Amino acid sequence: MILDYKNSTIHYTTEGKGQPVVLLHGFLESVNMWNDLVPKLSNAHQVICIDLLGHGKTGCLGYVHTMENMAEAIFAVLEYLNIEKAHFIGHSMGAYAALALAETQPNLFNGLCLMNSTFEADTDKRKLIRSRACKMAQTNYEALVGMSFSNLFTAKSKMKFEAEYNNALKLALLTPVQGYIAAQEGMKLRPDRYEVLSQLNCNKLIIIGVNDGLTNKEQIIHKIEGTTINFIELQSGHMSHIESKKELSYNILHFIEN
Repeated sequence: MILDYKNSTIHYTTEGKGQPVVLLHGFLESVNMWNDLVPKLSNAHQVICIDLLGHGKTGCLGYVHTMENMAEAIFAVLEYLNIEKAHFIGHSMGAYAALALAETQPNLFNGLCLMNSTFEADTDKRKLIRSRACKMAQTNYEALVGMSFSNLFTAKSKMKFEAEYNNALKLALLTPVQGYIAAQEGMKLRPDRYEVLSQLNCNKLIIIGVNDGLTNKEQIIHKIEGTTINFIELQSGHMSHIESKKELSYNILHFIEN
């Protein structure tokens, strides 16, 4: 389905009936990343998947898509669908956008799950990597995306899930250069949102891949110790929906239904 938005469009899907669940994909992904999970959730829930700005079938608004911009687009879809409360599952960048939404619309949240993600801001080193990637995107985009995507998997996972990896990479390459750059620039600008998460009055869960090189799991676990934020660790890297499919489905269903 398509929603007209700020001289562009937002693509989303909705399946099932019941308490709403909103699934938000990560960088270089689209609603397609949830294809295996949606049937499991839509038996008892209204499942809403949204292509974030510059990804999938959703258009770009410029060359910087802040997480606040992403959140506003998500909210536009939910308002259109008359959603008053929902559980939110955000993978990587999708969780950054969900946290930005939680900052301005905390009453929307029945629950928030950060999947292979963090509430922390980028380190200076990470910001520099993003800046370099944006420059490279303008001249050697296909090689850049291949390299970026490869870093999301361990070498073992790439071999074990070769077909899934190749399919996900093929979909990642459909992300336009503008969408790539705008998201990278937006992620660089995001603030630390630990306080937003800690003060959010709903169920909260962080799903951590033990082999995820993009998140500092020890730092995250230490920070949330003694809080109302729960966490689980899966035997995966950054792509739990591919590497730990059954465990992920079980834990997300448990999170939503409890």
